[in-house]
Amino acid sequence: MAERITGHTELIGLMAYPIRHSSSPAMHNEAFAQLGLDYAYLAFEVTNETLEDAVKGIRALQLKGSNVSMPNKTVVGQYLDELSPAAKLCGAVNTIVNENGKLTGHITDGIGYMASLKDNGIDVIGKKMTIAGAGGAATAIEIQAALDGVKEMSIFNIKDKFWENAEKTIEKIRSNTDCVVNLYDLDDKDKLKEEIADSYLFAQATGVGMKPLEGQSVIPDISFLRPDLIVTDTVYAPRQTKLLEQAEEAGCKCMNGLGMMLFQGDAAFHLWTGKHMPLEHMKKVLDIQY
Repeated sequence: MAERITGHTELIGLMAYPIRHSSSPAMHNEAFAQLGLDYAYLAFEVTNETLEDAVKGIRALQLKGSNVSMPNKTVVGQYLDELSPAAKLCGAVNTIVNENGKLTGHITDGIGYMASLKDNGIDVIGKKMTIAGAGGAATAIEIQAALDGVKEMSIFNIKDKFWENAEKTIEKIRSNTDCVVNLYDLDDKDKLKEEIADSYLFAQATGVGMKPLEGQSVIPDISFLRPDLIVTDTVYAPRQTKLLEQAEEAGCKCMNGLGMMLFQGDAAFHLWTGKHMPLEHMKKVLDIQY
């Protein structure tokens, strides 16, 4: 990458914590190189405490934009000038676009997740899914899935700071779609088992499985799973989480978070550059295999 940096190079960031595990810099920089674009993408460790200053830095340093990941997705909107309709509905932002100092927040996680399902030959439209999570990425997935036509959805989350957000998500889905949606406590494992048993797909969209919770799973054992169930995990580092190990043992079709990362990244890439990533090439680079 260093050989192609010039005085005109446009800089794009990624603001999250932890961040050193991220594959996004390699993915975006490879796409820039393949398309001959004079851009560079760098990761910055940014917490909620330093987020406001980091956003000011986008303007001050004239970055083209930035991605935003945990723990900043549901917090960053207050520091931006405008939110896209989808970002407003989700209450979360994962992509910032800088247009001459005006910062607009977008959300591409839900689009990326649904596109990765389609790319993997999975059709959840008109069916029931159960999902664990109520943070930024989970909310985007839940709302996009409902908008796209998922028939029924059971959302599980622990009663933490995101519980109120989950309640708001339920109301948004009920007000804007025909999806039948309910919220349950993730600590109620009997209910979780019951809802998974009645679902076509189980999606894990919490931080469980990645640092510092690697080796942990939202389900106690493989009795929660069955061979014809599809199991997805938004975590991609490690590529195979404890949940996906359990799902593989149970004979389920599995999908980690790499495909979602690619397709949400492509949507953000298009917002910044007006172009799409060379997707087939990027699948090979990221070693995305279904």
